Amino acid sequence: MFYSLTGKLIHTEAYLAVVECGGVGYRCMTSLTTLSCLPPVGERVTLYTHLNVREDALDLFGFYSMNELDAFKKLIGVSGVGPKSALAILSDMTPDRLALCIASGDAKSLTRAPGVGVKLAQRLILELKDKISKAELASGVGEAAVQIGADGSGMNEAAAALCTLGYSQSQAAEALAGLAADLPVDELIRQALKKVARL
Repeated sequence: MFYSLTGKLIHTEAYLAVVECGGVGYRCMTSLTTLSCLPPVGERVTLYTHLNVREDALDLFGFYSMNELDAFKKLIGVSGVGPKSALAILSDMTPDRLALCIASGDAKSLTRAPGVGVKLAQRLILELKDKISKAELASGVGEAAVQIGADGSGMNEAAAALCTLGYSQSQAAEALAGLAADLPVDELIRQALKKVARL
């Protein structure tokens, strides 16, 4: 019904943004990721929207990017995943990172979102794995490469070694994040494995 809203941002709070269009304030539930991208209150903004129809309410959800809206729709299409869980997941990770976690079967990263247990994370992976596009996956891999410092070949080698050991790309990225890119490859791997063991 609603594709997008463009108007003045008049209020924000956790998981909520209100956009005034033509004298009407539209209450849009949203993710913390979208909230972090919004301009200051009083500025003009566009949110891409989804209207969720329930027996007792009409809930409007708004997102800063079409990519995030698409991820939200995929998530709520999974049995057992409601809008609240979908917002929690998208508040914890970007849509590109979500695509990478699903494609690589990284249930552990998904369970970090509030209200997402192991069984739900596994169901997300099972039901969404075939729905992740090559473009989304390429973008997710690109994001992971930035996180592990793709400018250093040692980092790339260490990431490849961790993946060979059975870790997902997102786990390898997280383990290598923050390590000095000029360390020898074997030292990078050793320190990354120590970090993984503590997670």
